[in-house]
Amino acid sequence: MTSTSRYSIGVDYGTASVRAVVVDVDSGAEIAASSWGYAHGRDGVVVDSNEPDLARQHPADYAEGFRRVVGEAVSMARSVRGFSSDRVVGIGIDTTGSTPLPVDAAGIALATLPQFAHEPAAMAWLWKDHSSHAEAAEITDRIRRTDRPYLDTCGGTYSSEWYWSKILRCTRTRPEVAAAAYTWVELCDYVPALVTGTAHPQRLVRSICAAGHKAMYHPRWGGLPSAAFLDELAEGLGRLRDRYAGPVVAADRPVGGLLATWAAEVGLPAGIPVAAGAFDAHMGAVGAGVAPGTLVKIMGTSTCDCMVAPMPRAGEREIDIPGVCGIVPESILPGMLGIEAGQSAVGDIFDWYANRMAGDVGPSAAERHARLTEAAAALAPGESGLLALDWHNGNRTILVNPRLSGAVIGQSLHTTHGEMYRALIEATAFGALRIIERIEECGVPVRDVVACGGLAERNPLIMQIYADVCGRPIAVSRSPQTCALGAAIFGAVVGKAHPDVAAAQRAMAGVREERHHPHPDRHATYRTLYSLYRQLHDAFGTRENIGSLHGVMKELLRLRDAARASRKGTVR
Repeated sequence: MTSTSRYSIGVDYGTASVRAVVVDVDSGAEIAASSWGYAHGRDGVVVDSNEPDLARQHPADYAEGFRRVVGEAVSMARSVRGFSSDRVVGIGIDTTGSTPLPVDAAGIALATLPQFAHEPAAMAWLWKDHSSHAEAAEITDRIRRTDRPYLDTCGGTYSSEWYWSKILRCTRTRPEVAAAAYTWVELCDYVPALVTGTAHPQRLVRSICAAGHKAMYHPRWGGLPSAAFLDELAEGLGRLRDRYAGPVVAADRPVGGLLATWAAEVGLPAGIPVAAGAFDAHMGAVGAGVAPGTLVKIMGTSTCDCMVAPMPRAGEREIDIPGVCGIVPESILPGMLGIEAGQSAVGDIFDWYANRMAGDVGPSAAERHARLTEAAAALAPGESGLLALDWHNGNRTILVNPRLSGAVIGQSLHTTHGEMYRALIEATAFGALRIIERIEECGVPVRDVVACGGLAERNPLIMQIYADVCGRPIAVSRSPQTCALGAAIFGAVVGKAHPDVAAAQRAMAGVREERHHPHPDRHATYRTLYSLYRQLHDAFGTRENIGSLHGVMKELLRLRDAARASRKGTVR
């Protein structure tokens, strides 16, 4: 670092915690990082044992999280030669989504008011809240029956994870909260507004990322769905359309300057520009160097897959990919279409098995994961005789159905924890391949795959299985905090350290030199296993008549016996 170095800050609000990084805008070096686990709920999530689909967060944690992690990261950075707080040019913020929260007419989160402090419906409805599955199905059905276009750019099916289904659910189950809500704000819009003093609904800047992928916003039909349509869902819901006031922008636009009160608390000068927010996965894709032909997998509790493609020219057919989470102009990179897909549970599945089913494997979660990974790594593809479905939290893409659940086929009295753990990893890899296939079926080539996030960082076995299943090399992002780095890239752009996002990516993003390459023999076995997965996937997840499943278990046994015989031959 030098006395002329400049820095930006990226703040990443995840499911269980919030993180901040201080990044050199010219080299991409991350000179300080801090994290804080949310104070409310279980691992940051407010749950209800009587309603297993419920998942909420208290908005007080968002304010406290910004205060803690930005302040601590800035304090840590002061020990780095060349850093001073007046060299911070901008701040970017990403969050989970769709995570909307109700606010009053002044933009104050209802759950921060005394009368709603302990009311889950007044909190933020976290992305993984699936309690509105019936409302999502109703929205989908009504749009299809009335031949409206609102699903054309979000994969053809509305999700229980998204904005309007959650609001409709609140309207029906907690009408007193719905009545008190002047409007609903996505978390990625709420935090930038909070720290810049632009939270009043008439000043609020909305993200095209959240609006387009989750709220059915598109310029083709004039923005949000019509007030008349929303009123058909619930009387008075149409009022929220007019209250979605303010510009809808990409994340390379500033929403305002850091308020003096917040600046004093975190040790920064007032007025530093803060970028419009976006979802963690989308900014993670930017931090991983997303470009046309590159699919970025942001791997954590769930997985989001992000791509970009050129905007269609006048007269060209628009891209249509059934089952994805949206195809939205400028939601990832300015000037490009943003494509989002993903899986509702990945790391959550591995955690569930390690912590709920394999408690005897080790004394701590970290030790259990390590031992399960070691046992799984000792197995060859097909050796376990198992085949799993990765729907433990429903299916996000391509079936878009929260009412699907996980399954394991082929268990015997000899099945081990290591075999189960590997089967679950393989199931998530098969789900990832199905997404890649769907995207390519619709004319968008996937030439490169880059993974980032905790799973990609910590578990090379998972990455190798993904490479073997997908039959293509997988690179890993250079940064251990890729989503926060992506946010910092946008902070650098609004701070005018770079002229545009592409230039900032070239300076600040990158991947590691080593890649996970597929092994031809393992890939061949996985092609057979994947064909069996597709049979189960389509049988349980679609209405197609795929024929009998009579041969699935027999083929699993054949693959198991062949793998074990091959291993015995190798030992000799």
